Amino acid sequence: MIKKLDFYNGKTVLVTGHTGFKGSWLCTMLEMAGANVVGYALPPEGENLFALSAAGENMKSVEGDIRDFGHLKNTFEAYRPELVFHLAAQPIVRESYQNPVYTYETNVMGTVNLLECVRNTKGVKSVLNVTTDKVYENREWNWGYRETDALDGYDPYSNSKSCSELVTHSYKKSFLDETGIAVSTARAGNVIGGGDFAKDRIIPDCVRAAMAGEEIIIRNPYSVRPFQHVLEPLIAYLMIVEKQAVSAEMQGYYNVGPQEDDCITVGTLADLFCNAWTGVSWKNVCDEGPHEASFLKLDCSLIKSKIGWKPKWDIKKAVEKTVEWAKVYQSGESIRACMEAHIQEFLME
Repeated sequence: MIKKLDFYNGKTVLVTGHTGFKGSWLCTMLEMAGANVVGYALPPEGENLFALSAAGENMKSVEGDIRDFGHLKNTFEAYRPELVFHLAAQPIVRESYQNPVYTYETNVMGTVNLLECVRNTKGVKSVLNVTTDKVYENREWNWGYRETDALDGYDPYSNSKSCSELVTHSYKKSFLDETGIAVSTARAGNVIGGGDFAKDRIIPDCVRAAMAGEEIIIRNPYSVRPFQHVLEPLIAYLMIVEKQAVSAEMQGYYNVGPQEDDCITVGTLADLFCNAWTGVSWKNVCDEGPHEASFLKLDCSLIKSKIGWKPKWDIKKAVEKTVEWAKVYQSGESIRACMEAHIQEFLME
C-alpha cells in the first residue's frame, strides 16, 4: 500500500475508460493504494498499456460502452462505488472531425449516463469528470486560461468536452448538491508518458519512429502546448476526489497543467525526445490537416491554492521517464515493475 494514497485503501472505486492510457496508469496507482477497483470501458485495441501493465489482474474489469446506459447502470448497482473517476471518452481531435456524431455521443451523452447513474446509486460520495484544457474558447492569447473563462471548444472533440463540462455543472446544481455527492471537473493539459500507443499524438509517433529507426515527422512544430507527465494530472485527480469526499467545499472546476516554463513548442518537445533517445532526428512536415489550436496555456492557480497540488517533474524529466519506459518495453522487461518504480519515485518527491 502507498502511504500517501492511504485514503483509497479498502474503498470501492469505479473508473470509466480504465483500459486507456490514463486509465491504466490510474488503476495501477489505485491498486498500489489498496483500493477495490472496478473498471468500465470498451476493450482495448491492438498493443495497449492495460494489458502490458497487468492492471486487469488486480481489479474487476467490465467491458461496456459508456453510451449503453442500461449496462452502465447495472455495473453501478452491482458494485456500489464510493468514488468515481470518469475518463471514458473519444479523445482525439482529428478523429472527431472524421466521426463527430460518435464523438458527441461518447463525450456528451456518456457524461449524462455516468451522472445519471451517480445520482441514482446510494453510497457514491465523490465524482470527478476528466475533461481537457481544450474546453476553452481559444483566442490564441499569451496568458493561461482561467476556470472562469468562456467554454467553447472549436473542433468536435473540444466542443464535446465543453458540453460535458456544462452537463456536469447542471447535474451538480440540479441534483448532486441536494444529495450530498461532491463532483468536480479537471481540465488537464497534454500528457505524455510510457504506454501511450495512440495515433496522431506527438510522443507516441516519436517512439514508433525511433524504434523503427526512422526520421520523426512533426506536423506543427511551432504550436505551444502545456505538456506534462501523465502522473501529474493523475495525482491531481486523486487529490481532488479525496479532498472533496472529506469536504464538499473542495469541489470545483480545476485546470491541471505544468509550470509556465514547461509550456513549450512541439518542436522543442521533439528536441528533448531526440536528446533522450540518441540517434534519432525529426523533420517539419506541415500536412495542412484540420484546424487545431496553435497556442494554449493554463492558469493553475486555483488547484494550487485550494487543493494544494503542484507539478513535480519538469518537461525534460517527463520526456526522460517516457523514454525510459519505452526502452523497457523495447527490451521486453517488466512493464509493471517499471510503472510501479516510476509511481513510487514520483510520490517520494
